[in-house]
Amino acid sequence: MKTSHGLFLVGCSALALAGCGPTDIASPGTGGNVNIVNNPAPTPTPTPTPTSTLVTPAAGCPTIADPQGLDGTETITGPQGTWRVCKLPSRINTSITLPKIAGLLYQLPGRVDVGTDAGFSSTSTGVTLTIEPGVIIYGNTGTSWLAVNRGNRINAVGTPTAPIIFTSRDNVLGLNTETSQGQWGGVVLMGRAPITDCQTGAVASGSTPSTCERQTEGAADPANFGGANPADNSGTMKYVQIRYSGFVLGANSELQALTLEGVGSGTQLDYIQSYNSSDDGAEFFGGVVNMKHYIAVGADDDSLDMDTGVQANLQYLLLIQRTGSGDALMELDSNGNEAQTPRQVSRIANFTAVQTATSSNNEANAQAALLFRGNSDISLYNGVVVTPANECIRLNGSGGTANRTTLLARSVVMSCNSTKYLGTGTASSGGYTAADVATLFGSGQNGNNDAYTSTLTGGFINGANETAVTPFDVTTLSSFFSAVTYIGAVKDSNDTWYAGWTCNSGAANFGSTSGSCLALPTT
Repeated sequence: MKTSHGLFLVGCSALALAGCGPTDIASPGTGGNVNIVNNPAPTPTPTPTPTSTLVTPAAGCPTIADPQGLDGTETITGPQGTWRVCKLPSRINTSITLPKIAGLLYQLPGRVDVGTDAGFSSTSTGVTLTIEPGVIIYGNTGTSWLAVNRGNRINAVGTPTAPIIFTSRDNVLGLNTETSQGQWGGVVLMGRAPITDCQTGAVASGSTPSTCERQTEGAADPANFGGANPADNSGTMKYVQIRYSGFVLGANSELQALTLEGVGSGTQLDYIQSYNSSDDGAEFFGGVVNMKHYIAVGADDDSLDMDTGVQANLQYLLLIQRTGSGDALMELDSNGNEAQTPRQVSRIANFTAVQTATSSNNEANAQAALLFRGNSDISLYNGVVVTPANECIRLNGSGGTANRTTLLARSVVMSCNSTKYLGTGTASSGGYTAADVATLFGSGQNGNNDAYTSTLTGGFINGANETAVTPFDVTTLSSFFSAVTYIGAVKDSNDTWYAGWTCNSGAANFGSTSGSCLALPTT
C-alpha cells in the first residue's frame, strides 16, 4: 500500500523579517524608518480526511465463453481489503479469457483441467486458457492445481509492471511468513514431446517409434504426458509469479511451482519466478524446453530439477535459497532408467546460484550444490556458484560406463567449502571419484575457477571479480542463446531485468519496483 504525504511550504515575507532564515536578505529601503507590520496568521488549510485504499470487491464475475461460467457468490477478506472470488470450473471445455478486473480474484477450487487430454499423437490444438496481465489466481486448498492437458494451451502473458500471480489462499488472507510454503499444488503443463522413464509404452528403438508415457506425480486421476513431437506447443508463460506451491498430492509425490512434462519447443517460457515452493522451484520431465529469465527463491528441495531425457536450453537463471533450507541448486539426471534414450542434454548459460554461508545443513540428499547423475550430458556456461559452506559439484553414476554423466564447463566460477567435489559409485558402474569430478570441471582452464571469491552485490549482481571473467560466446551453441559480455545472470546495477515483475522477500530483494511476496498488488 502506498501512502501519500502532503508537503506544506511556508514562505518568509520580505517585510516579516523576524520570520526569515539566515539566508534571507532584507531590502535596504530608502533611508527612512522601516515599519514592521505583523500580519495575522493565515487560516490553516484543513487536513483532508484520508481516503481508504483498501480493496473493495468487484460487483460480479466476468462472462466467459465456457457455458459453465464462473461462480462469484463469495468474497474473501485480507489485510489489503475484500475481493470478489470467481471460482473456475473443474474443467475448462472452451477457450476462455480471464480479464483483469479491480477487486477480483480467480480461484482454483481444486484441480482445474484446461481441456481434455488429446492423447499421445493427436495434432489437436484444443482449448486455450488466456490470462490477462495483472490477474491473480489462488489455490483454495492444498490439492488445488492447474493442469494444462496435452493438446491444450495456456496463454499467460503479463508485463514487467503487471505480472500474473498464482498464489495461495493464505497469501490472500495475510497469514504467511517468510517460511510459508506448500499451500497449494502449482502449474503443470503436459505436452507431447519425447520422454523417458516410461510408465506405459517404450522409448524409441531403431525403427520403432516411441510410445513412452508417464503420469503426473501424485495425480489421483490420469494426467498423462509424453509423445513423439519435439516441437509440441503447450502455450506461453511470461512475466509470471508462482508463490507458496508444492503441496504433497501423494506419497513422495509433490508438485512444483512449475512442472513441465513432455513440453515441446513450441512452448514459450520467459520471466518466471518461483517463490517458496515446498518441493522444486521448477521440474522438467523430458521434452524439449527453451526458457529464459527464470528465478527460483526459497525452494525447499531443488531450485532446478531436470530429468527423464529432457533436451533443454536455459539462459539467465537466478537460483537463490533461504538460509538453512533447500537441497541442491540444480539436480539434473535420469536416475533409475539410465539406459533409456534420449539422453538428457542440458545447456545452461548465464546463471547465478547462491546458498548463504550459514546454510551448511543444505544438500541433505544431493550432498552438493550441483548434482549431476545418470545418463545426462550437462554443459554449464558463464556461471557463478556461491555456496561457501557446501560442496559445489557431485557426479553420480550408476547405469554403467556407457551411461556415465558428462560435464562440460566454460567460464564458470565457484566458491565452495574445502572439499569442493564429490564422486559416488564405482568406475565399473559408471561412477566417479572426487578427483574425476575435479578433472571434468577443469579449474584454471577455459575460464573456470573453483577458488573464486564472490564480490556479488545485493546478493546476485556482478561485482569486480565476476566482471573480470571473460565470458564464453554462447551464440555458437544455438540461435536460442543471446549474445552476452558477462558471466552470471545480472551484469551490473544497470541490468534490472528481474525488477518490477517479481516479489521481494528476506531471501532476495529485487528492488523498490517489486512488491512484497507476503502481500498482493492492489491495483
